[in-house]
Amino acid sequence: MFKSHVLAFIIGFVLDQIIGDPWNMPHPIRLIGTLISKLTDIFLLKRIDKKRNNSSNKGSKKSSNQIFLGTCMWIIVVMATFMATFLIMFAASRINVYVQIVVEAVLTCYILAAKSLRVESMKVYYALKNGTLEDARYAVSMIVGRDTNVLDKEGVIKAAVETVAENTSDGVIAPLIYTFFFGPIGGFVYKAINTMDSMVGYHNEKYEYFGKTAAKMDDIFNYIPARISALLMIAASFILGKRYSGRNALKIFKRDRYNHKSPNSAQTESACAGALSLRLAGNAVYFGKMVEKPYIGDDIRDIELEDIKRACILMYATEYLCMIIFVLAAVGFILL
Repeated sequence: MFKSHVLAFIIGFVLDQIIGDPWNMPHPIRLIGTLISKLTDIFLLKRIDKKRNNSSNKGSKKSSNQIFLGTCMWIIVVMATFMATFLIMFAASRINVYVQIVVEAVLTCYILAAKSLRVESMKVYYALKNGTLEDARYAVSMIVGRDTNVLDKEGVIKAAVETVAENTSDGVIAPLIYTFFFGPIGGFVYKAINTMDSMVGYHNEKYEYFGKTAAKMDDIFNYIPARISALLMIAASFILGKRYSGRNALKIFKRDRYNHKSPNSAQTESACAGALSLRLAGNAVYFGKMVEKPYIGDDIRDIELEDIKRACILMYATEYLCMIIFVLAAVGFILL
């Protein structure tokens, strides 16, 4: 059974490298996103109980109520994701091992997001290279949560690089870790948790309390993977050549890895900033409001368009290094 899991895991990894996430095909993560949206509408926006709108719900009672509703949503989404993936895998296993391998490989491909991350970030690259600033702002708005209409060219490039750096953990290494150790069930549960955070885990008037559980649980589930991702990224930067600085990646990681409200987001971002000798982060506009954020990295050189490509190369090198470690560990376990 472990052998079939490892084989499916490798096939799923290869499939992601080749086909990624075609938009003309149904995607389980989009289904999870639809469920989150529906539950958000029910619990947060379409409140049937009129008592929730009166003055007695102001203050701590209102915030407690929203935290409770957000927790209910989190539990429902996680349980629904767990049960759906479990039933699919159980049904496949009841047919034969070959069907099980194929189904698990396809599910693994859906869980991983390396190619889609590269494709979406390179849309920003080509928009700046061949199109207009407005085209680039639109392209980067598809992959970041900040307001992009105020970004200049440098700001657009920086946003794309930061997204690749941060999502090297969230979209690539963490899914690899959870899927390798817990199969597609673990991988999809992680993706559901991460998707909830990306949709409702904001510090604003709408989601401050409703999204608190989603944000906190995402921090917990990403705590170890984010640090593993950063260490792998530093190791990768040592072997990628003169365009990358492993020593500086380690230096900036040690110094700036907590320069973010989230305990995890700056882990890979600091390693990437150091590897590319750039200064990332800083103040950004979210929902029309300026949010003060510390810088990550040193302003050794000006950011340039090619840094989007370099960040993608670093992301892939980090992923391949992780995959090599997993395959070697699996082969060693099988041969014992």
